[in-house]
Amino acid sequence: MSESKRKVHVHEVFMRDGLQNEAVFVPTDEKARMVDALSRTGLTKIEVTSFTSASAIPALRDADALMQRIERRPGVVYAALVLNLRGAQRALDARADELNLVVSASETHNLANTRMTRRQSRHALREVCRLAGEHAKVALSIGTAFGCPMEGAVLFDDVLDIADEFVGSGVAGITLCDTTGMADPAQVRKACAGLAGRWPGVALTLHLHDTRGMGLANALAGLEAGITRFDASLGGLGGCPFAPGASGNICTEDLVHMLEAVGCDTGVDLQALIDCAAELPGIVGHEIRGQVWRAGSADRRYPRPADFEQIVERAHVRESMQAAVGS
Repeated sequence: MSESKRKVHVHEVFMRDGLQNEAVFVPTDEKARMVDALSRTGLTKIEVTSFTSASAIPALRDADALMQRIERRPGVVYAALVLNLRGAQRALDARADELNLVVSASETHNLANTRMTRRQSRHALREVCRLAGEHAKVALSIGTAFGCPMEGAVLFDDVLDIADEFVGSGVAGITLCDTTGMADPAQVRKACAGLAGRWPGVALTLHLHDTRGMGLANALAGLEAGITRFDASLGGLGGCPFAPGASGNICTEDLVHMLEAVGCDTGVDLQALIDCAAELPGIVGHEIRGQVWRAGSADRRYPRPADFEQIVERAHVRESMQAAVGS
């Protein structure tokens, strides 16, 4: 890696955030195969599943079995989302490397998403932090950090208050989530500036959705503000089942392509990601949102037209005739 290149980590959330929004249940063996394929692309973290209610998220009802079937690759963190002690214990039993805790900055969204008030969620998640102890890392995702589709604007001081509490509880990472794609680049840049100094040693991540087409612009704004970790979903799949208007996450292969284009080092094999994304329509039964898997990277080159030699020859003939007339 050139010294001028900035190291950026891309966390894959398709297996959890992408699949939780799909109507089809993807068989466990197929999920395990996809996790294993993603593990070989150079991604540093994969959120494999969530240990939540099977009735609430039926697409992920096989969490325990899936974690047993994946091939764990050195250097890859295999994470799982949990909302309470019961889910955390299941995740620990399944040998999750990291527990991703979730609470929303919006009271309305937190109730819709977890069936708990923010106060109840925070209490439950503090207990998870104590349970995890030395067994697994713990990270906290703060939903609706940039706005709530039901309440509107969210006070960023509320976001900071939640994060401060859990940094004090020993979480290894804080993720700011634009749950329904309400953020804009100016907002992201302002919110993220200086956060590394506020929580030194804590990994800061942006989790962005592309609901309004500003996902990559927001990622670039976060990068400019010092963020070097981003969640993304293969093929741009995803969304929150409990947030009106939510659509897909920023697309992993599109994000990697952009980051590499602006001089970052993601350590990710873009073509391997594209190959994974190309399988998704057959797995989920519909087209996907990503752009790079269709067009290829910007350095992709196509063959010349089959009759290119004839085109050149005719062009030269016309050029010669025009030159003769001109003389």
